[in-house]
Amino acid sequence: MAHHVGAESAIEQARPSILRDLVTLTKPRIISLLLVTTVAPMFITDRGLPSLSLVLWVVLGGYLMAGGANTINMWFDRDIDDRMSRTRLRPIPAGRIAPAAGLAFGISLGIFAFAVFWTQVNHLAAWLALSGLLFYVFIYTMWLKRTTTQNIVVGGAAGAFPPLVGYAAMTGKLDLAAVYLFAIIFYWTPPHFWALALIKQHEYKRAGVPMMPVVHGEQRTKVEMLIYTLVLLPLTILPFFFGALGVFYGVAAALLGARLLWYSIKLLRSPGVPPLAWRMYRYSLLYLALLFVAMGVDRALPFGHRPTPAPLIILDQPGEALAAPHQHPQQ
Repeated sequence: MAHHVGAESAIEQARPSILRDLVTLTKPRIISLLLVTTVAPMFITDRGLPSLSLVLWVVLGGYLMAGGANTINMWFDRDIDDRMSRTRLRPIPAGRIAPAAGLAFGISLGIFAFAVFWTQVNHLAAWLALSGLLFYVFIYTMWLKRTTTQNIVVGGAAGAFPPLVGYAAMTGKLDLAAVYLFAIIFYWTPPHFWALALIKQHEYKRAGVPMMPVVHGEQRTKVEMLIYTLVLLPLTILPFFFGALGVFYGVAAALLGARLLWYSIKLLRSPGVPPLAWRMYRYSLLYLALLFVAMGVDRALPFGHRPTPAPLIILDQPGEALAAPHQHPQQ
């Protein structure tokens, strides 16, 4: 009897462990930032406020799609994860989840996510979300990551798909405002990730991953981080100057960007890899989250806006494909 009770106890302990490992494969901490950059654009369109149901469907679909992409990434990178101290305890390299099971789980998440977007949001959002997964898996993970120092530059475009998904979820189209959002994340990614790469460069070298500091050295990496930051900051303020966003966002973007620029310049002037690199990495995460939150807050404020110019439509879809039942634009 005691043996039977002990066996049941062991099973009960194993179940949550497997569940935790499956959640770990999706990289929930990374997805939390992606969801901010997905949902915030839903509040800055000309369609008014999104309904709660639409936001929840987008969050669900976004988590599943990003989780599927991250899981497939962990499946493919299991060999280099095993050679890096910060990743060798992940479920697949540690042997807690079989590689084939991990791959099947990731693909299943992607399929389910596409179904959520297709049936509950709209078709354009579904295709954009799937494109983000495919770009991350095939372009970044399987091709660029192990072959070029520009891996995180070009591959960073995968992380820029979420705002397109959120924008398309509300409007069923992509216009110049959506492209701004894409570009902001595209140029934010190199200084953000290279700050981490500076800290972890020896692990990347041991794993054979050609990150910028490994191939071109610390100083070249710091210079490039500053260059991308100098491109990013005016880009973030452009929506204010063109009237797409108001004074609150303009001031927030300038203040947040000034701090990021300070980190970049200070890091460039510091020898080696100081603790400042870690602080810059952490601030860059907060920077992007606050920047996108400021967009939503700005649209909710009853002051500080100019007449919005007519949008330049880049990609559109038939009106009947929109998730109209989930939207309740303000009149």
